[in-house]
Amino acid sequence: MSSAALQPSATRPGAPALLKPLARAARSFAILLAVLVAAEGLIAAFGVKPWYVPRPSLVLNAILATPQPYIQGFLRTLTETLMGFASGAVFGIAIAVVFFRAKVLKELIFPVFVVSQTIPVIAFGALVVLWFGNTLIAKAAISFYLTFFPVTVNALLGLESVDPRQEALMRSFGASRFQLLTRLQLPAALPQIFVALRLASALSLVGAIVGEWFGDTVGLGVLLLQGMYNENVIAIWAAIAMCAVLGTGFYAVVAATERLFVFWGAEQ
Repeated sequence: MSSAALQPSATRPGAPALLKPLARAARSFAILLAVLVAAEGLIAAFGVKPWYVPRPSLVLNAILATPQPYIQGFLRTLTETLMGFASGAVFGIAIAVVFFRAKVLKELIFPVFVVSQTIPVIAFGALVVLWFGNTLIAKAAISFYLTFFPVTVNALLGLESVDPRQEALMRSFGASRFQLLTRLQLPAALPQIFVALRLASALSLVGAIVGEWFGDTVGLGVLLLQGMYNENVIAIWAAIAMCAVLGTGFYAVVAATERLFVFWGAEQ
């Protein structure tokens, strides 16, 4: 039998794997829809006033009535979140490698990082806005502040958990320090790194929103403040819903990336 005849059967096992993310997304959407329908019915049945908890349909109508501010706010907050997340992730992994290779620097600098995380994000945000002004970089810096530390800690934990026998085996074959890092240590640390990245995906969004509270004209944080100042509960819930969509979507992207790179974990 020719190899061409065998090719369709060889690719057939991969098809279910491609359908798994779609099935998972459809299942999550169905659960969310069921929860929203149940909330709509319960709020209407118990006569809950809109200024306490509005019906989901009212929140959706508020977004559809004036979609432009929500779209602009979503994109602005997404940009700030991505900038802070990406820079915090790269810095966190890089500094973890430095600490792993230079224990003296870890002993000197790591306590400073720990102390920095005791500073309330509101206080740090005020300082950042004073330093950089009311700019996109300031918002991304606050997002960076909440992102880099968990990435640093988990990446360092992953690097330090590599089996020394595997390192000794690669050294016996003449592997350099760079080859040890790129072919053994970092791949072995990926599960721990992605644990931190999933956590940081939510923290970076919180940092971006908090940064917008110090003064801005566009952003989901701005919409939250406007709804609060105007005592518009439906507008507040609409902004919260957009934050939830952004946070859930970002987390899903990071989780999908984890399944792509840490494929051995998905098979367990």
